[in-house]
Amino acid sequence: MNQVRIYAHHGCLAEETVIGSDYLVNLEVSSDLTRSATTDSLEDTVDYVLLNAIISEEMSIPRKLLETVASSILDNIMKRCDTVHSASVSVSKLNPPIGGDVGKVTIKMTRERKPL
Repeated sequence: MNQVRIYAHHGCLAEETVIGSDYLVNLEVSSDLTRSATTDSLEDTVDYVLLNAIISEEMSIPRKLLETVASSILDNIMKRCDTVHSASVSVSKLNPPIGGDVGKVTIKMTRERKPL
């Protein structure tokens, strides 16, 4: 999923949590799609509607750090999407209030499913 645009209220400054700002979220997941390619069944693949819902849910919870947001997105994906083996998420704050002409700041995190 690329460039999921969300308005949210993250940041260390009090104004950021009140005013909010625009964010972009990019998500890449790894999964074995062999079965779903044969069965043509949603139950056997990665449900991108669920992934989008997880992103929206986690982005709606105000947090100070983008790292916390990204980690929560990854934790939720690993908890709710059994078909996902690994996931990488990047969260970008557009036009951050850091005292310069900066288009965005971005953090990226990756998580792999722990073997049972």
